[in-house]
Amino acid sequence: MELRKDPITRSWVITGDDVSEPVPHTGECPFCNGAQSLQVVSTLPGLDGAAWSARAVVHPHALYRIEGEPARRADGLYDRMGSVGAHEVLLENPRHDGHLWNASDAEVEQFLRLAAQRIQDLKRDSRFKYVSIFKNHGPSAGQEFEHPTSQLTATTFVPRRVLYELRAGRDYFENKERCVFCDILAQEERQQLRVLEIRGDYVAFGPYAPRVPYECWIMPRSHEASFERTGSSRVANLADLAALLRRTLKRIRSVTEAFHLVLHTSPNSQHQSGTLGYWKTLDDDYHWHIEILPIIEAKSKSYTFKEVYYSPLTSETAVQRLREAKI
Repeated sequence: MELRKDPITRSWVITGDDVSEPVPHTGECPFCNGAQSLQVVSTLPGLDGAAWSARAVVHPHALYRIEGEPARRADGLYDRMGSVGAHEVLLENPRHDGHLWNASDAEVEQFLRLAAQRIQDLKRDSRFKYVSIFKNHGPSAGQEFEHPTSQLTATTFVPRRVLYELRAGRDYFENKERCVFCDILAQEERQQLRVLEIRGDYVAFGPYAPRVPYECWIMPRSHEASFERTGSSRVANLADLAALLRRTLKRIRSVTEAFHLVLHTSPNSQHQSGTLGYWKTLDDDYHWHIEILPIIEAKSKSYTFKEVYYSPLTSETAVQRLREAKI
């Protein structure tokens, strides 16, 4: 496996020949009962007598390998490098049916704490520029495992979508000396047209220009660029985030079972480049958040446009329906 960069879009693609595809697992769940074959990376203590509450394990078919150096090199006008990084499965719950929307708030809080700890730990490695945490639920979303899981990848590059946000946030800050995400939240709370729910320091809302029907974001009201700092230094507030995430996913599931969830946090700024001046105002101009993109099968047209997104439902209407959902 190797990484190749598209010179036009500037996005990295992981590719290889004759790569073995994961075989669907049949029989006993590999993540239940602490299967011996798992490479456990981190475990949080259990709740109510359980052996553990949330756990990180190496992905059984990892796309990225922790060993070695990226060895970025030219291939004519192209760029390529080795698929160095980390690829983990985050077990959200020891219970096979303990999904984020039907688990207790304390269980969801433990998963969020594990996610923060894994990001914090991997950012100590100067090779890794970004740590992504995402969840694909439902066959149409590319769900891999039946057990309640999310996934983590640590990469030697920043994903293109996050780069767009970082650059937009930096440009906005240069012009106005304010965080664009904070300004968005201020307007949403003032207008109350797209706010789904407020829980303590966290807001769930529908973005003004949704990419897909029922798209929702969750964001802290207090400015913070890095999710892992929220998860480690403001632990008490994680209870509100856990409750809001659980309730928002429950609302989403009133309209569809399938969705993508991704955490957007700041890139690794612990190891500053000696020559590049990127992200000097990162802590001031970026704002971590969670994006949830439901997959509505009947609205498949909304997924055919990749650069100009199409949603046949405004955020105002979507939020009104989600508010009225019985959860």
